[in-house]
Amino acid sequence: MAKYSIGIDFGTLSGRALLVNVETGEELAVAVKKYPHGVMEEFLPDEQSLPIDYALQHPQDYLDVLRETIPAVLKQANVSPEDVIGIGIDFTSCTVLPIYQDGTPLCFKDEFKKNPHAYVKLWKHHAAQEQANRLNEIAEMRGEAFLKRYGGKISSEWMVPKVMEIVEESPEVYQEMDRFIEATDWVVMMLTGRETRNSCTAGYKLMWSKREGFPSKDFFKALHPLLENFIEEKIGTNILPIGSKAGEITEAVAKLTGLKVGTAVAVGNVDAHVTPPALGITEPGKMLMIIGTSTCDILLGEEERIVPGMCGVVEDGVIPGFFGYEAGQSCVGDHFAWFEKNCVPKEYYLEAIAQGQKIQDYLTKKAALLKPGESGLLALDWWNGNRSVLVDVDLTGLLLGQTLTTKPEEIYRALLEATAYGARMIVETFIENGVPIKELYAAGGIVEKNPLMMQIYADVMNMEIKLSGSPQAPALGAAMFGALAAGKERGGYGDIFSAAKAMAKLKSESYKPIQENVKVYDKLFAEYKKLHDYFGRTEHVMKRLKAIKESLKGV
Repeated sequence: MAKYSIGIDFGTLSGRALLVNVETGEELAVAVKKYPHGVMEEFLPDEQSLPIDYALQHPQDYLDVLRETIPAVLKQANVSPEDVIGIGIDFTSCTVLPIYQDGTPLCFKDEFKKNPHAYVKLWKHHAAQEQANRLNEIAEMRGEAFLKRYGGKISSEWMVPKVMEIVEESPEVYQEMDRFIEATDWVVMMLTGRETRNSCTAGYKLMWSKREGFPSKDFFKALHPLLENFIEEKIGTNILPIGSKAGEITEAVAKLTGLKVGTAVAVGNVDAHVTPPALGITEPGKMLMIIGTSTCDILLGEEERIVPGMCGVVEDGVIPGFFGYEAGQSCVGDHFAWFEKNCVPKEYYLEAIAQGQKIQDYLTKKAALLKPGESGLLALDWWNGNRSVLVDVDLTGLLLGQTLTTKPEEIYRALLEATAYGARMIVETFIENGVPIKELYAAGGIVEKNPLMMQIYADVMNMEIKLSGSPQAPALGAAMFGALAAGKERGGYGDIFSAAKAMAKLKSESYKPIQENVKVYDKLFAEYKKLHDYFGRTEHVMKRLKAIKESLKGV
């Protein structure tokens, strides 16, 4: 009798469940649930306005994903819950929330429904930049060893700046909460009834090291007196390695989802970090770009190297036995969505409708008719700040070269190209600092939908790009870890290498660089790099403009 595993991928806008045959990797069913509350950037559910740079979510949406998608995939595939041996969870990160000891989020309580700090702070919540700046200054002044493992800067997207924001702006939330937890660990807690913490988010987002543990109490006290015992009181020190079994499906969850009581549940993981084995990447030298609303780059190495602007290097952080490197870009799909929503004329939408196309497909078709460099445009891809290699969310976007004849498709193509230049900055920085990148791989929704963008990436990088064989690569990776949690005795696997060998998949086609385009993009990238360093390292006009904007809000 065939055995199955379920992977649930919690993204920025929706969650999706994937039912997979453990022996073959065949994907039998997928179900998607859009978050009812979406991303709360301007208002709370009661219409209370939010400050600049907020990005919150409602944890009830995650429970809705479990309630709707798991029964849906079982029904679609006509698979008995008896034959589902494991479940794995992956999540955007760092996405965190304050909870009580029993797992109840503070925002579920009437007294905290109007407090934005009681909700989930999504990965792209950037309002803690001031705290991140101060954290970095204190860590550098104290000579904290952990700082170098994160390229010299801790991002405002990560857990400690976010909890600093809470303790400074809403100390009552900090004092009330029993635990501060990654959403991936919270969902696992909801499934198993047990709190666990995974080594991936602890390593990449909370400055934990397998060899050194967490930063000292003195360091946290230097950030804020109330944070002296943050780890012991709000986090805990029992960190479980990825691939471990967190627990089993409880009776309450079995009634909610239709799964069998006792089904194995893997410890939580991050969407990007769970994906490499889904493409069969289990060795160094192969960088995976997971391209969606943002991009996360994952790379394995045989030794620890210090790379400026990387998001982190964590031993066993992705695949056991290797150092896992992370980098990324804060604004990719969001970049294009912004343009489509705000800058495309009505006649383009009408023409797209007349041709039976979505506006993105219509723009892509028109942009594909342009040659590299033909528009005379150049953009910086910082509409949502810069994650790597500058690690600065106060940077903003730039579009250069516009004239009275500039067309929407030219701007759209310039934005596509800008994200490719940002990716090349990351690749070159790794190589320059002794971490080899010999092959490029890509996964994610945009990879499936936008061939022009992927060709631009191949041309800008001057490297072949191999593609995930699954349109649901993170969910497939999560399902692999679910099979790993079940273990060989239940029909799963004893290690991720065996699971990847059986279940991973790549497409037969790939994107190869077109050399005449490569020559033009080399020239354009040289100009991009000048703008990148000038506005990102030397001239801070973007930050001054942002400060003026913030000072006038509400005036």
